[in-house]
Amino acid sequence: MMGDVALSMRSTAEGEQSLSPHPARIRPIPRVNVRAFCDDQHTAEVVEKASKDRRLAKAQIGVKMGGARAAAAFYENVSTPDLIIIESLMDKMDMLEELDRLAEVCDPSTKVIVIGHVNDVLLYRELLRRGVSEYIVAPVNVLQVIESVSAIYTNPGTRPVGQVIAFVGAKGGCGSSTVCHNTAFSISSALKSDVVIADFDLPFGTAGLDFNQDPLQGIAEALASPERLDEMLLDRLLSRCSEHLSLFAAPGTLDRPYDLDPASCDSVIDVVCESVPWVAVDVPHLWTGWAKQVVQRADHVVITAAPDLANLRNAKNLVDELKSARPNDRRPMLVLNQVGVPKRPEISVKEFGLAMELEPKIVIDFDAQLFGTAVNNGQMIEEVWDKSKAADAFRNLANALTNRSVERREQQSMLAPILARLRLSWKAEHIKIT
Repeated sequence: MMGDVALSMRSTAEGEQSLSPHPARIRPIPRVNVRAFCDDQHTAEVVEKASKDRRLAKAQIGVKMGGARAAAAFYENVSTPDLIIIESLMDKMDMLEELDRLAEVCDPSTKVIVIGHVNDVLLYRELLRRGVSEYIVAPVNVLQVIESVSAIYTNPGTRPVGQVIAFVGAKGGCGSSTVCHNTAFSISSALKSDVVIADFDLPFGTAGLDFNQDPLQGIAEALASPERLDEMLLDRLLSRCSEHLSLFAAPGTLDRPYDLDPASCDSVIDVVCESVPWVAVDVPHLWTGWAKQVVQRADHVVITAAPDLANLRNAKNLVDELKSARPNDRRPMLVLNQVGVPKRPEISVKEFGLAMELEPKIVIDFDAQLFGTAVNNGQMIEEVWDKSKAADAFRNLANALTNRSVERREQQSMLAPILARLRLSWKAEHIKIT
């Protein structure tokens, strides 16, 4: 008998396919072996593309042709993998017959996803009775395959895995860390949701300084022994900045070199994601193996750039690289920072966006007094002056990352007429009294 998992047919009886969730909501899957046996070349290409997605990066996925018949023959004398994806061009009865042959050679723990070309509720029920994990009606797209595989290894009773936002600068000194810290602060304030800032710039990280914290332990200890990191140890290593914001601080010392292992970075981020809804990763301006992996596997990417030629070139390279490596994710968000430095020739915001083929999500004007005061006091911009344009920009970026921008505008538009009437009423009363 195939692995007994609740079946969820990806099509209604009328033929309308269900919509996939936002790509960032699909959970990464664990290290499992997956084999797909397809009847149609197009489906094989879709599964092949899905196998390269960041959420399936830990899985070992192979694609073969031949459908259920080829799978049954292949596994007659070989143990079956964790998950088999079967595509069948057959009609209902022939499909069930071939799947029964496959079930005879399947290990009890093996899960099965069936991709069929018959949209039939009775077939769906028969597959459910046989213990098939999921049935998808062809044609399928990449996100459907990713979602279907992820759903099998997602326990509905567990709390959602946190989302990772990677903040990376196009050039050193462009202010990516400042954008990371202030945006994380805005998310924690606006959503009242727990956020952890993970400062991966171990020798030169400024998160501790920006929040006026000097923790004795932090992210370096976790990266040194990722296998020891659990919820209890994480709680001891985090430094509390506010009710909903915690800091995984960098040591900021040069007593030893910091050559990070990509697998260790992955493990530490996974543990943090199990504890909080949002993880803001401050990635230093490097392009090492671990930095590249952290950026490519994040749920959201924010690129910060200053309006000059070197930043433009580097930011364009980053966007092109991410477009190639993350074809199923939305494009990174571009932040244009330090705009309007006196007497400095700059590329205009419009020209920068046109050259990037990506409109800046927010533009932050140069304000030496405001940002200098915040840095020297160990405060966020919103704490120094919450009505400043910069504070509003960070709130807008936080809303965009958490999909709250539309909701916020609607609330403002609904309240605006009421507030206007109240102001007029107050003015009228004030005139009468005077």
